[in-house]
Amino acid sequence: MTRSWRTHALDDTQGGERTQLTQETRPGVETERQRRGGEKKKAELGWKAPSFFAVRLPEPPPRQEEEHARLDRDRVPGSSPVSVVPSPVQKEMANGGAYLSCFAFVCALALLGVDGDFVNITYVASAVAKGAVCLDGSPPAYHLARGFGSGVNSWLVHFEGGGWCSNVTTCLQRKRTRLGSSKQMAKQIAFSGILSNTPDYNPDFYNWNKVKVRYCDGSSFTGDVEKVDPATKLHYRGGRVWQAVMEDLLAKGMNNADNALISGCSAGGLTSILHCDRFRDLFPVDTKVKCLSDAGFFINEKDIAGVEYIAAFFNGVATTHGSAKNLPFACTSRLSPGMCFFPQNEVKQIQTPLFILNAAYDSWQVRNILVPGFADPHEFRDDFLKALKEQGTPSTRGLFINSCFVHCQSETQETWFSSGSPMLETKTIADAVGDWFYDRNPFQKIDCPYPCDSTCHNRIYDDPSEA
Repeated sequence: MTRSWRTHALDDTQGGERTQLTQETRPGVETERQRRGGEKKKAELGWKAPSFFAVRLPEPPPRQEEEHARLDRDRVPGSSPVSVVPSPVQKEMANGGAYLSCFAFVCALALLGVDGDFVNITYVASAVAKGAVCLDGSPPAYHLARGFGSGVNSWLVHFEGGGWCSNVTTCLQRKRTRLGSSKQMAKQIAFSGILSNTPDYNPDFYNWNKVKVRYCDGSSFTGDVEKVDPATKLHYRGGRVWQAVMEDLLAKGMNNADNALISGCSAGGLTSILHCDRFRDLFPVDTKVKCLSDAGFFINEKDIAGVEYIAAFFNGVATTHGSAKNLPFACTSRLSPGMCFFPQNEVKQIQTPLFILNAAYDSWQVRNILVPGFADPHEFRDDFLKALKEQGTPSTRGLFINSCFVHCQSETQETWFSSGSPMLETKTIADAVGDWFYDRNPFQKIDCPYPCDSTCHNRIYDDPSEA
């Protein structure tokens, strides 16, 4: 058994595995929220999912660039909103009765439109002179939707996900894509979920200044290597990019923030953990600053052969990008830099309030670290919860850990806040995060094991090449 396909997935995966799901943005969500009054039980949602644990899938081939483009949620200016419907979820394999199409739970999703506000790209041209550039030397970029009303002095800075590159070969591949070059990025992207500017879809953060920082360095914004090899022309400068983007946002009004929240999905969720305290240090002591990590709690799990593959991979990332100087010193003073990419070695030392949003059966980690179909996802859940609980549960910590097969839940409307969103104890993710940020109510909930949660929006794989 080889791991070549999996290395590619780790290096080049998109920030989340959300693109096959239909995005739900129904009018009147707030009305529905009030109608159910917090009393609607999960069982009333009316669908039940078969187990995915027995499914065996062949190893998927490496994704090609065409597949990345197909999965890219960034739509070009003027394009029509896209609606996608999951294919039938019970295609039987020819060699038996196993279900190929799912390797997940059945998703009861209706055909719904994808709403979102298109936001223009901003290139940080001044960063180039500081050496704060993408892998290919192009300037870093972000999208900014200005706040309004009571949110004019509140800032949400959300970091894009998209895996990592761990050596010259994979970084060269990456620099030809939007994950390594701002030249390849869409000029506009749609804001939805936690980035939506509509109160029906995003009740607590809709009128904030909202930023999506594009990811083009491959190190979760930690790299800093001064020398550029003239043969490859690769720039490992993620740490400098983070600093340059923050300085640009501070100059545009973030320095006057009353409230500030750093967030991110997948590799971006890891960014919000690694830079959490550093983000806090940007603001005066009286500014309310907190951190949200969505699907960023990657655990040091052995693969099915008992090999510490992901640990070796992160060691490659840290070495290639020169990440040590931009990782929290509380970790690097005890462990090797590669081990400091694992939040289980970081979170306990973080001083800033942190909310961890994660699926206990994280679909990306199960498929790309354990290998699909052969490992027991229940065992992964046990190890995940063990690593999480070792971090303690201070009163400032937020937890929303649901038993779903999904990766990233804050960026899409259907999972962030809608009439059929995932819930824990009658609260949606948006409700839980909002209550936690504004100190209305603490939220630290861990779901019961599969299959107790019928509110999940689970990732469906109709074809193993989509992994």
